[in-house]
Amino acid sequence: MNRPAPRRRTAPLTAAALAAVLLLAAGCGDRPTTHHKPGTGHEQGTGSGGTLLAARDDSGHRLRDLPAADAPTVRAEASPDTEGGWNVHLTVERFRFTPESTGGGALAGRGHARLLVDGRETARAYGPWFHVPPGARTLTVRLYADDHTAWSVAGAPVETTVPLASASTAPSTPASAPPSPSSAPARTPDPTPTGRTLDIRVTGSTVTPAPSRVELKKGERITLRVTSDRPDTVHVHGYDREATLTPGTPAALTLTADRTGLFEVETHESGLVLTQLVVR
Repeated sequence: MNRPAPRRRTAPLTAAALAAVLLLAAGCGDRPTTHHKPGTGHEQGTGSGGTLLAARDDSGHRLRDLPAADAPTVRAEASPDTEGGWNVHLTVERFRFTPESTGGGALAGRGHARLLVDGRETARAYGPWFHVPPGARTLTVRLYADDHTAWSVAGAPVETTVPLASASTAPSTPASAPPSPSSAPARTPDPTPTGRTLDIRVTGSTVTPAPSRVELKKGERITLRVTSDRPDTVHVHGYDREATLTPGTPAALTLTADRTGLFEVETHESGLVLTQLVVR
């Protein structure tokens, strides 16, 4: 006697499948999310660090402002390459390169750098080392978030600018050739430069007055007069200007603020931030 085949119980499986579909549709909660690259997390795809400003940088990217204490910093050092051009190394603080999440949300302390050679954007950097071809005169490195907004402090992009110079490109004069009579005499630096003077005293790990931002107009001249109780070196990032500090003796460093942006002034040995120059 043939028995009828048992009926398959499909209803529970169908309900389970439907529940799974609904769970997937819900995604990461019940709020909409931004699309982000495979392999990145929900936080990386929806982050929105800082304050998005209406202002844009000279490349057309909107600025994303952070407090100075939380903002990243960048410093660039260039050395001639034996086959031409320059090898550039970036030193960043409160920042790390995240090529894996480019195109996602903006999280403080993450992103990439854009390279502006002679004022024109030429490439991106996703790490601390890169090469600049020969022929360039200046290099500006600017930090961006993963969503391609430019990190900024007080409306000024976080960037650094370094001059690029090579002995192979500098005009040379034969050793036997006497100086040309028509050559202009060398310019003597102004012994009494005009402009503002900022007196800073370093005692141990204490900076007086307390570090703050100094607003400067482009082209304005400022003299930093620093007195330290220990041997050290004061350095102005972005301008690559330094002065040796001898204990108890004021050291004067004068510069013309001919580059816009945020530039930190710090000591090398003790690593103290003395002030920040904001040039507009």
